[in-house]
Amino acid sequence: MTKLSVNINKVALIRNARGENLPDLVQFAVDCEEFGADGITVHPRPDERHVRYNDLPKLKDVVQTELNIEGYPNERFLSLVEKTIPHQCTLVPDPPGVLTSNEGWNTKENAAFLQEIVNRLQSKGIRVSLFLNPDVDMVNYAKDTGTDRIEFYTGTFARQYIQDSTAAITPHIEAAKKANEIGLDINAGHDLNLNNLKFYASSISGLAEVSIGHALISDALYYGIKNTIQLYKRLLT
Repeated sequence: MTKLSVNINKVALIRNARGENLPDLVQFAVDCEEFGADGITVHPRPDERHVRYNDLPKLKDVVQTELNIEGYPNERFLSLVEKTIPHQCTLVPDPPGVLTSNEGWNTKENAAFLQEIVNRLQSKGIRVSLFLNPDVDMVNYAKDTGTDRIEFYTGTFARQYIQDSTAAITPHIEAAKKANEIGLDINAGHDLNLNNLKFYASSISGLAEVSIGHALISDALYYGIKNTIQLYKRLLT
């Protein structure tokens, strides 16, 4: 079964709005696991507008499933990851100040850069995933970096799904087939929701994990976080 990792960035954003500790991000992570989440994802950004750097050791202390830290691999981020030692680090090509991750790595142009970072993190026992567009060539070049996994950017899929689900999913199926052939595990994330998740997960062979934050936390405003996690997990069975 595909695992569900809950991205709690938006919970941290609400907390930061008042400068207090409500909601308690660490307790929220614990509760998500209790309610069935298979992992917790965070994406600390340079301006710390949601998850802060000092949240990470606290989360590492309590997360019992899998902690996934996403981010652009500058030296500050890498040092933080090496101190925290999460189960997984997802590398994204976000420039400073970007609102949200909306593009994957060009693994051909950045092959040497990524290979060095992948090796560095793996030497600490950290599983590494590269954020990619669903492109067969990018999957092939990702393999050359030594990464353990790739994460398909699903934002474009989510937008196209409403008009033409077949056209939306086709590049993901093709890229996943290549990943399966060359031995890369597959994650996916961005704008997956209650409407499109089941279709996506059932179409992608070898999908190990989905990371969902914005839609899931938004749904929790109506359904409650416990019920929402279960709604999402049922779509992955």
